[in-house]
Amino acid sequence: MNDAHAPEIWLLCGSQHLYGAEPLEQVADHAGRVATALDQAEQVPLPVRFRGVVTTPDEVHRACLEANADPACAGLLVWMHTFSPARMWIRGLTTLAKPLCHLHTQYHRELPWDALDMDYMNLHQAAHGDREAGFLHTRMRLGRAVVAGHWSDPDVHRRLSSWMRAAHAWHDLQGARIARFGDTMRGVAVTEGDKLAAQLRLGVAVDGYGVGDLVARVRAVPEGEVDELVAAYEDAYAVAAPLRHDGERHDALRDEARLELGLRAFLGEGGFNGFTTTFEDLHGLERLPGLAVQRLMADGYGFAAEGDWKTAALVRALKVMGRGQPGGTSFMEDYTYHLAPDGPLVLGAHMLEVCPSIARHTPSLEIHPLGIGAKADPVRLVFDTKAGAAINASLIDLGNRFRLVVNEVRTVEHPALPALPVARAVWVCEPDFATAVEAWIHAGGAHHTAFSFDVTTAELEAFAEIAGVELVVIDRHTDLRGLRQTLRLGEVYYGLKDGLRGG
Repeated sequence: MNDAHAPEIWLLCGSQHLYGAEPLEQVADHAGRVATALDQAEQVPLPVRFRGVVTTPDEVHRACLEANADPACAGLLVWMHTFSPARMWIRGLTTLAKPLCHLHTQYHRELPWDALDMDYMNLHQAAHGDREAGFLHTRMRLGRAVVAGHWSDPDVHRRLSSWMRAAHAWHDLQGARIARFGDTMRGVAVTEGDKLAAQLRLGVAVDGYGVGDLVARVRAVPEGEVDELVAAYEDAYAVAAPLRHDGERHDALRDEARLELGLRAFLGEGGFNGFTTTFEDLHGLERLPGLAVQRLMADGYGFAAEGDWKTAALVRALKVMGRGQPGGTSFMEDYTYHLAPDGPLVLGAHMLEVCPSIARHTPSLEIHPLGIGAKADPVRLVFDTKAGAAINASLIDLGNRFRLVVNEVRTVEHPALPALPVARAVWVCEPDFATAVEAWIHAGGAHHTAFSFDVTTAELEAFAEIAGVELVVIDRHTDLRGLRQTLRLGEVYYGLKDGLRGG
């Protein structure tokens, strides 16, 4: 995907000199073997590198500074193989700027009951040492993940995977750039937000560009490149007759190819990770980008319509979290409802821009009027999405904090939609329609969302912890009264949060 090479996770193992040289050699050997096993585990998505046993405050501090300085490091796994007095970690953890996961494990899965002696007990003290570490992490109010269990267990790998995927997305956002072509849709509230706060909190920079900047790049595209891309369209999709070489609308397909190539050039030259457009600012463009946006999203770019830079950043984050997974992630909008007595459904879609990574079958490449924006008919991919478990997530700005709202949903089969020429998904909300929608509205969730078959609530929970943003989850356990109380308590907590992080 677009510039989302896999960074590394570093494993640091804590101990002390009390035990002597030989036990420390065993600790180092065991920790190295654990790191290698995790690195080779199928479910673990990022490389794991053993960075040594730390036994002094200076060693901890140096390791944390090295992690901060190394652009290949996405986070630290820490494990206390023996008892590691936690005060020696204070200076290092105070300076640590990378995500932290506390792996509570031990080298041997089972106790050697008949041979168990005090030498074994002193060497394998994670039950003791990790509790010491956990107290300090809590005392320092560190946001971190905690994963407990034997390092070889698939469930431990699964939980580490969730944290690593979140850490990867966070790593990717640090210094990420979102290009906004035009402004937000006029008069809309939820697509606005504090871009400076986003850069301070999330690490992502949002910069505005006039559509003319893009138009100039589109007009500079060589015709030979347009020919090649049109041929690629014909190989990849079921192209509607009017758009084929002998069709009356083939010029529109060439215009869309030119637009895609211009967008790719602009985004690539600027090192952008995502972008937004708006149908209210298309001066110099023939039509609102449709196919071009869909294909760029499929390549990993974040996107949202109407200048919604928060959702574009969130789509990018979910693309990175789901890296290597088969399900797909897309920009989405809760568009309309089916409120039948036998079970309400949500129909999600947008005017044009739904990512084909979530398509059930080969998309159809079509051209139809848009009915909004007063421009030429846009070219777009039309398809139904896969069926299965998914999440729908919204990032909103509440003034004093960002809130991430997540609803677990399940996409379902639905009747044919021959008169609806856009990509679409139909889903059932957890725990039920009324509770989910009322909870979403109470939480302030937006109409634009990031929708994913790849990312789960576990990844988003880890991401919210790393980012220090509020998380509201709407799932099968949601009780509306309890959720509203949680939202009220959140107002108090986030008002005091900075003070609570003091000494």
